[in-house]
Amino acid sequence: MGNSIRVLTNDLKKNRAIYLMVLPVVLYFFIFKYFPMYGAVIAFKDFSPAKGIWGSDWVGFVHFKDFFQSYYFLRVLRNTFLISFYQLVFGFPAPIILALLLNEIRQKLFKSIIQTVSYLPHFISIVVISGLIIDFTNRGGIANSIITFFGGQDTALLNDAGNFRSIFVSTSVWQELGWSSIIYLAALSGINPELYEASRVDGAGRFRQIWSVTLPGLIPTIMILLILRIGGLMEVGFEKIVLLYNPNTYETADVISSFVYREGLAQGNDYSYTTAVGLFQSMINFILLISANSISRRFSGSRLW
Repeated sequence: MGNSIRVLTNDLKKNRAIYLMVLPVVLYFFIFKYFPMYGAVIAFKDFSPAKGIWGSDWVGFVHFKDFFQSYYFLRVLRNTFLISFYQLVFGFPAPIILALLLNEIRQKLFKSIIQTVSYLPHFISIVVISGLIIDFTNRGGIANSIITFFGGQDTALLNDAGNFRSIFVSTSVWQELGWSSIIYLAALSGINPELYEASRVDGAGRFRQIWSVTLPGLIPTIMILLILRIGGLMEVGFEKIVLLYNPNTYETADVISSFVYREGLAQGNDYSYTTAVGLFQSMINFILLISANSISRRFSGSRLW
């Protein structure tokens, strides 16, 4: 035991700069990710701020049963899954394709311009982005001008429940396309150039090199990110949803996170009920993450652990 402490002390002294760099990250995860787990117990209590967490009455799975039996259960579950699934289907391959295209550009200035333009939406405030989307899709907006040019009607697109998912998913892909491609570009830079030279000697063209060299080099990165993406399949951020939806579009727009926000903060203070809903969502994501990791480990060899 004393030996281990001495080794740890020496390592701390030797690499203190590295440990100081890691410290803010460790504190962030402890304070904002792990410590709040303590509050999850209120999902099983009739929580009252006056009594505190441990002073509130224990009610077991009552709040979970209320959610499962509520009118909103199937609606928010369906909307959350569909929006996340569409973002996975259309949003996950998009940055991979962009990274492959950028990797083929040889003019550095043109490549830098494309990267800057594609990264920019990620850094714009979600409030500004949502305001732009509303302006573009309102009557007389750019989207409606294009629709009417081709003979369609000028309507408030975001007031139609049938349009919400398409607008939300397509704008989300546009927002994160460039930023998400960075990690793939980094992975591409780590591919051995000699592999490309060998493929050229064998007579492979650009498309064949992409298929036989580039994509296999990206597979480990793609699989890890896919596992993480599947692990968050039932999680849709409420900020953009809340900024874009309205009572006319609740049928297709209301997701678990927006339901929790509305029920727990906007319309009432039912903290126990909404904590139970959030805990249910986290459990589904946990099961999906474990399953995706196991499947990937079995079939591709890539895994998180």
